[in-house]
Amino acid sequence: MTADRVSRIEAKLRETLAPERLEIIDESSKHAGHAGARSGGHFAVTIVSVRFEGLNPIQRHRLVYEALGELMKTDVHALSVRALTPGES
Repeated sequence: MTADRVSRIEAKLRETLAPERLEIIDESSKHAGHAGARSGGHFAVTIVSVRFEGLNPIQRHRLVYEALGELMKTDVHALSVRALTPGES
C-alpha cells in the first residue's frame, strides 16, 4: 500500500512540476497509532523545480499541494515539503 502511495505522489509531482530532483520519504512508521495515520500516510518531500522561481515558500508549498490534488485527501495525512529552485539545491 505504501509503495503505491509513493508512486502516486511521485507521478503527480513529476507530471505537474517537472522536477529536476524529487525525493519522497515515507515517514508513516514514525506515526503508528496516530489516529490520522489510518487514512493516509506521513511523507517528507524534497522537490527541486524551475516552477518555484520567483515564488515565496508559501506559494511553493501551495503548488505542491495543488499538484497532489485529491491525493491530499486520500493518500496523504501529513506532508513535510522542502521546495527549492535549481539554484538553491
